[in-house]
Amino acid sequence: MKNKSGFNILSGDSTDGHGGYGVGALSLDNVTPIIIDPEGDSAFIDMGALHARSAVEKRVKFLPTKEELPESRQYWIVWVTVMQKEGQSYYAGVGACELLVEREEKRIRKGFKSMPEHVNNMDKSLKGRIVVDHMDDYSKKILGAFLKEFNEEMWNHSSEELHQALQSEE
Repeated sequence: MKNKSGFNILSGDSTDGHGGYGVGALSLDNVTPIIIDPEGDSAFIDMGALHARSAVEKRVKFLPTKEELPESRQYWIVWVTVMQKEGQSYYAGVGACELLVEREEKRIRKGFKSMPEHVNNMDKSLKGRIVVDHMDDYSKKILGAFLKEFNEEMWNHSSEELHQALQSEE
Protein backbone atom coordinates (compact mmCIF):
# COMPACT_ATOMS: atom_id res chain seq x y z
CA MET A 1 0.00 0.00 0.00
CA LYS A 2 1.51 3.32 -1.07
CA ASN A 3 1.21 6.29 1.27
CA LYS A 4 -0.82 9.24 0.03
CA SER A 5 0.72 11.93 2.18
CA GLY A 6 4.34 12.88 2.53
CA PHE A 7 6.73 14.36 5.04
CA ASN A 8 6.80 18.06 5.73
CA ILE A 9 10.09 19.18 4.25
CA LEU A 10 11.31 22.76 4.54
CA SER A 11 8.63 25.23 3.63
CA GLY A 12 8.83 29.01 3.86
CA ASP A 13 9.76 30.44 7.25
CA SER A 14 7.43 33.29 8.18
CA THR A 15 9.93 34.49 10.79
CA ASP A 16 12.81 34.80 8.34
CA GLY A 17 14.57 37.96 9.45
CA HIS A 18 11.73 40.50 9.34
CA GLY A 19 11.52 40.83 13.14
CA GLY A 20 7.74 41.27 13.14
CA TYR A 21 4.82 39.29 14.46
CA GLY A 22 5.58 35.63 15.17
CA VAL A 23 9.32 35.97 15.72
CA GLY A 24 10.44 33.29 18.14
CA ALA A 25 7.36 31.18 17.46
CA LEU A 26 7.94 27.47 17.16
CA SER A 27 7.68 26.24 13.58
CA LEU A 28 6.32 22.75 12.98
CA ASP A 29 6.96 22.97 9.23
CA ASN A 30 9.52 20.17 9.33
CA VAL A 31 7.76 17.81 11.77
CA THR A 32 5.73 14.85 10.61
CA PRO A 33 3.76 12.57 12.96
CA ILE A 34 3.92 8.86 12.21
CA ILE A 35 1.52 6.46 13.92
CA ILE A 36 2.98 3.04 14.73
CA ASP A 37 0.47 0.23 15.32
CA PRO A 38 2.51 -2.78 16.46
CA GLU A 39 -0.57 -4.99 16.80
CA GLY A 40 -1.64 -4.14 13.25
CA ASP A 41 1.96 -4.38 12.00
CA SER A 42 1.68 -0.97 10.36
CA ALA A 43 2.95 2.59 10.26
CA PHE A 44 1.36 5.61 8.59
CA ILE A 45 1.62 9.36 8.45
CA ASP A 46 -1.28 11.21 10.05
CA MET A 47 -0.91 15.00 10.03
CA GLY A 48 -4.00 15.24 12.27
CA ALA A 49 -1.79 14.20 15.19
CA LEU A 50 -0.23 17.70 15.17
CA HIS A 51 -3.55 18.90 16.63
CA ALA A 52 -4.47 15.72 18.55
CA ARG A 53 -6.87 14.72 15.77
CA SER A 54 -5.21 11.64 14.33
CA ALA A 55 -7.36 8.71 13.24
CA VAL A 56 -6.54 6.81 16.44
CA GLU A 57 -7.25 9.82 18.70
CA LYS A 58 -10.69 10.67 17.33
CA ARG A 59 -13.62 9.96 19.63
CA VAL A 60 -11.28 9.16 22.54
CA LYS A 61 -11.67 10.63 26.02
CA PHE A 62 -8.22 10.74 27.59
CA LEU A 63 -7.86 9.66 31.20
CA PRO A 64 -5.17 10.92 33.62
CA THR A 65 -3.52 7.50 34.21
CA LYS A 66 -2.94 4.43 32.09
CA GLU A 67 -3.81 2.14 35.01
CA GLU A 68 -7.47 2.94 34.28
CA LEU A 69 -7.13 1.10 30.93
CA PRO A 70 -6.41 -2.57 31.65
CA GLU A 71 -7.59 -3.74 28.19
CA SER A 72 -6.03 -1.26 25.79
CA ARG A 73 -4.34 -1.24 22.41
CA GLN A 74 -0.94 0.40 22.23
CA TYR A 75 0.06 2.84 19.51
CA TRP A 76 3.06 5.14 19.20
CA ILE A 77 2.94 8.66 17.85
CA VAL A 78 6.43 9.39 16.59
CA TRP A 79 7.43 12.98 15.85
CA VAL A 80 9.94 12.92 12.98
CA THR A 81 11.85 16.09 12.10
CA VAL A 82 13.41 16.45 8.67
CA MET A 83 16.39 18.78 8.19
CA GLN A 84 18.95 19.43 5.49
CA LYS A 85 22.72 19.23 5.45
CA GLU A 86 24.88 19.69 2.39
CA GLY A 87 21.74 20.05 0.27
CA GLN A 88 20.39 16.65 1.34
CA SER A 89 17.26 16.06 3.43
CA TYR A 90 17.55 13.58 6.29
CA TYR A 91 15.64 12.35 9.32
CA ALA A 92 17.20 14.52 12.02
CA GLY A 93 15.08 14.03 15.13
CA VAL A 94 12.71 11.32 16.28
CA GLY A 95 10.58 11.45 19.43
CA ALA A 96 8.22 8.57 20.24
CA CYS A 97 5.22 8.86 22.56
CA GLU A 98 2.94 6.12 23.81
CA LEU A 99 -0.79 6.25 23.14
CA LEU A 100 -3.26 3.74 24.61
CA VAL A 101 -6.86 3.31 23.43
CA GLU A 102 -9.43 0.99 24.93
CA ARG A 103 -10.20 -2.03 22.74
CA GLU A 104 -13.97 -2.07 23.11
CA GLU A 105 -15.68 -0.45 20.13
CA LYS A 106 -18.10 2.22 21.26
CA ARG A 107 -18.96 5.77 20.31
CA ILE A 108 -16.52 7.36 22.78
CA ARG A 109 -13.61 5.21 23.92
CA LYS A 110 -11.22 5.83 26.77
CA GLY A 111 -7.54 6.40 26.18
CA PHE A 112 -4.31 7.61 27.71
CA LYS A 113 -1.49 9.82 26.54
CA SER A 114 0.88 11.99 28.47
CA MET A 115 0.69 15.53 27.07
CA PRO A 116 3.96 16.57 28.74
CA GLU A 117 5.66 13.57 27.09
CA HIS A 118 4.25 14.57 23.68
CA VAL A 119 5.35 18.19 24.05
CA ASN A 120 8.81 17.27 25.37
CA ASN A 121 9.49 14.56 22.78
CA MET A 122 8.30 16.77 19.92
CA ASP A 123 10.66 19.47 21.20
CA LYS A 124 13.53 16.98 21.39
CA SER A 125 12.77 15.84 17.85
CA LEU A 126 12.84 19.47 16.65
CA LYS A 127 16.26 19.79 18.28
CA GLY A 128 17.55 16.74 16.39
CA ARG A 129 17.51 14.24 19.25
CA ILE A 130 16.57 10.57 18.99
CA VAL A 131 14.11 9.48 21.73
CA VAL A 132 12.99 5.90 21.10
CA ASP A 133 14.66 3.93 23.90
CA HIS A 134 11.32 3.39 25.70
CA MET A 135 9.72 1.76 22.62
CA ASP A 136 9.52 -2.01 22.27
CA ASP A 137 11.90 -3.56 19.72
CA TYR A 138 9.14 -4.60 17.33
CA SER A 139 7.71 -1.06 17.14
CA LYS A 140 11.20 0.32 16.52
CA LYS A 141 11.65 -2.20 13.72
CA ILE A 142 8.35 -1.09 12.11
CA LEU A 143 9.40 2.57 12.36
CA GLY A 144 12.85 1.92 10.89
CA ALA A 145 11.40 -0.06 7.99
CA PHE A 146 8.79 2.66 7.33
CA LEU A 147 11.35 5.48 7.29
CA LYS A 148 13.70 3.55 5.03
CA GLU A 149 10.94 2.51 2.62
CA PHE A 150 9.35 5.96 2.58
CA ASN A 151 12.55 7.64 1.41
CA GLU A 152 15.70 5.54 1.29
CA GLU A 153 17.83 8.52 0.38
CA MET A 154 16.76 10.48 3.49
CA TRP A 155 17.34 7.31 5.52
CA ASN A 156 20.85 6.91 4.09
CA HIS A 157 21.71 10.53 4.95
CA SER A 158 20.45 10.12 8.53
CA SER A 159 22.75 9.59 11.49
CA GLU A 160 24.25 6.30 12.54
CA GLU A 161 22.64 6.99 15.93
CA LEU A 162 19.20 6.77 14.31
CA HIS A 163 20.10 3.59 12.43
CA GLN A 164 21.37 2.01 15.65
CA ALA A 165 18.36 3.17 17.68
CA LEU A 166 15.96 1.59 15.18
CA GLN A 167 18.09 -1.54 14.84
CA SER A 168 18.73 -1.10 11.16
CA GLU A 169 20.70 -3.88 9.56
CA GLU A 170 22.72 -2.40 6.72
